[in-house]
Amino acid sequence: MRQTLAQLLGLSHPEPDAGISPRAHARLLDMTFGRLVFSVTAIPFVGLPFVIWLYALKQDGGALLAWTLAYGAAAVWMQWRFRRYKQQRGDDDAVVRRWLPFVRRVALVHGLCLSLAAVLTGGLAVFEFNLLLYISIAAIVAANATHQTPILGVFQRFFVACWTLLSVNIPRSFPDHWQFVLPLALLYALAIYRHALIANRFFRQQVRLEDDGIRLAERYRLAKEEAEKALHAKNLFLTTASHDLRQPVHAMGFLIEAIARRNRDPALIPPLEDLRRSVRSVHLMFNSLLDLSRIEGGIASPRNTAVAFAPLVEEVASLFREEARSRGLDLRVRLPGGAAAVLADPALLRQSLVNLVHNALRYTKRGGVLVSARRRGTHWLLEVWDTGVGIAMEEKGRVYSPFYRNEHAWRIDSAGHGLGLAVVARCATLMGATYGLDSVERRGSRFWLRLAEARPPAPAPLGPACEPGELVAHVLLQGVCLIVDDDPLVTRAWTSLMEAWGVQAACAASGQEALALVDAGLQPQAILCDQRLRSGESGFDVLRALFERCPDASGAMVSGEFDSEALRQAEREGYLVLHKPLEPSQLHALLFQWLDPQHAAGGGADTFAA
Repeated sequence: MRQTLAQLLGLSHPEPDAGISPRAHARLLDMTFGRLVFSVTAIPFVGLPFVIWLYALKQDGGALLAWTLAYGAAAVWMQWRFRRYKQQRGDDDAVVRRWLPFVRRVALVHGLCLSLAAVLTGGLAVFEFNLLLYISIAAIVAANATHQTPILGVFQRFFVACWTLLSVNIPRSFPDHWQFVLPLALLYALAIYRHALIANRFFRQQVRLEDDGIRLAERYRLAKEEAEKALHAKNLFLTTASHDLRQPVHAMGFLIEAIARRNRDPALIPPLEDLRRSVRSVHLMFNSLLDLSRIEGGIASPRNTAVAFAPLVEEVASLFREEARSRGLDLRVRLPGGAAAVLADPALLRQSLVNLVHNALRYTKRGGVLVSARRRGTHWLLEVWDTGVGIAMEEKGRVYSPFYRNEHAWRIDSAGHGLGLAVVARCATLMGATYGLDSVERRGSRFWLRLAEARPPAPAPLGPACEPGELVAHVLLQGVCLIVDDDPLVTRAWTSLMEAWGVQAACAASGQEALALVDAGLQPQAILCDQRLRSGESGFDVLRALFERCPDASGAMVSGEFDSEALRQAEREGYLVLHKPLEPSQLHALLFQWLDPQHAAGGGADTFAA
């Protein structure tokens, strides 16, 4: 009890509540200090009418006038101190430790001085005057109980000092009625103090909620930064690792063409063609993943254009037909007749369809998968139907979330991380398309993309009468090609393909080896140089050095990367850049120009052809 009284009278300074942060305690101090300043500033305006009333009653109002003027001076001083307090705001904990004792002292003095008005006029005026003065002071105390209680100890000092002196002065101010006024004053004091406790709890709850909101916002900011870092790391990995990821696909494409050139068995032609299509699909998948990565990283933006979806759907279906057959499933395509197109980014649309078909095949044990397209007004609905495990009603809102897979899906196929449909959702959002699903548990699902209709793109110019594969397989070349690549697997693939085409291939693993071959008498008509060499050399620098030694040669840089300063510089200077996995038909067309005797006279000029 002694400790409580000491605290109420300001004789001790307890530490701030450990459950409230320094920021929140400083916020409470802001509110308490501001209310205290307002309370002191309002007193002269309350006291002036009572001074006039005393003079009207022919009573001596000098003491009350001095009290009013003193409060006016105190109000000016408090306004100045409050401005200094605002200017010195810095570290929250330091501010509270410096200014809270001052605010407590001011509250204690303010409570004593406010009650002095009743002491100075007690016994001088009529009953009505004293009653109205007490009611006014009680109203001021009640207002402070509502707004000055963010820090309860400040209000306690003000309240106890003011109401104790008022209660002691009641017999003097109401000599004939104090027996009634004093109990009412005590009851009023209990009610006001209870109200102050409720207001204090409200203020503390508010600042705790503010603290929780700030902590949540900070956690969200940190989580967002972590996610952005992870996304950047993923994009950086895809960009930097794309060279090594593309190398085996690049070599595989060359080896397939070399085998096809040497093949004499008609029965092997269809599987070789399937292999060629599969390698091309993997190539396109690499490009789609990298495009999505670049868009996610803000390096590139979606490029919505008119996309004829029928060839795209057929290509995606051909990619998965062998997998469907191996699973005993029927993969069918149902498309409308005639030309039709949607407004979409080709890479994102292809990636979405690949993920939807792959997802349908993984979770279908019997039956099949149907890919279809239907017109709906000014839009097209691209749908992937399956007869798989289906999705329960309560799970439909979560299937497009990252890392989510339902219980039936885990039992059928535990591989993967539940990202396929999340990528579809992201691709659709980036393209401005809508997406969704309908499903019946254990009976199957229908996933769909809704895209705006577009005018079909103009047909591409007619090419040569023969297919690219036929051109590669039957047209022989002559000449010497210098290849700079440090991967033995890729080098053997280069050599095998060049020999199948009738080209003499000279391979070097570094710029030093390549220059040594030229100095030894090699005169290549074509030079193909890998951009990233394990020796640390720049492929672009090697290519330029080789062109200085062989000014009549044509050539290009070959790279598994897309975003590289060396590549951008090469393109700015007009050099041709080829990206892995390189299509054999494209390579054959270039070598046909560079090695043909009719074009040899053009020398190095072809090097700068885009």
